[in-house]
Amino acid sequence: MSMKPVFERTKGLTEAATHYCPGCTHGMIHRLVGEVLDEMNILEDTIGVASVGCSVLAYEYFNVDMVQAAHGRAPAVATGIKRVEPTKFVFTYQGDGDLASIGIAEAIHAAARGENITVIFANNCIYGMTGGQMAPTSLIGQKTATTPFGRDAKVQGSPIRISEMLATLEGATYIERVSAHDVMHLQKAKKAIRKAFEVQKTGGGFSLIEVLSTCPTGWGIDANEALEWIKSDMIPVYPLGVFKDSTKEMK
Repeated sequence: MSMKPVFERTKGLTEAATHYCPGCTHGMIHRLVGEVLDEMNILEDTIGVASVGCSVLAYEYFNVDMVQAAHGRAPAVATGIKRVEPTKFVFTYQGDGDLASIGIAEAIHAAARGENITVIFANNCIYGMTGGQMAPTSLIGQKTATTPFGRDAKVQGSPIRISEMLATLEGATYIERVSAHDVMHLQKAKKAIRKAFEVQKTGGGFSLIEVLSTCPTGWGIDANEALEWIKSDMIPVYPLGVFKDSTKEMK
């Protein structure tokens, strides 16, 4: 008697083993994106743009056509692809070092132009790949390789809140911040990612989903502590929720 499977690998991801550190939530965010693309039946019509950072090998993991962008340039590359292939679903997958630092101009202007692309933004408040240096999103007081005594607003400035900033731009259509620290919030994150791709499907314009993510290695704590740190330290600075939703105005 054969058993009906109740859970299986999503077709949205390849069978490649990821390189992420134990406790890192990049893999879970990948799965959410892969599940959405599979459930929307758009795998054959999707083009992803990989960034530079911990997620640089995203082209090995997503089961769609992928393009590798130079550091920070993923929104610009995605803009070119979407304009040449307007019927394709185009998304970028970027970390905070890539999007909020070297690539902040590309993100801002893609949003300002209302480019019909989807940006998946994993924010873990640190440069994970290059050794745990301070990122533009690092918290005040957060100890990193380049702020061993904690980030000082008078010296390094304050964290940049990407979702709040992009939500002020007229060209942005849908901006939401979610988290990957527990099952309930992962389910909410998946709904947000799905909506972002639905916005693109209807030609709605620019959408960005910011996902608060862990970096146990860069933070110097274990996996369970990292999940708690999102709740206790990150969410008070980066509150969850929808910061802009113009889809109702389009109906």
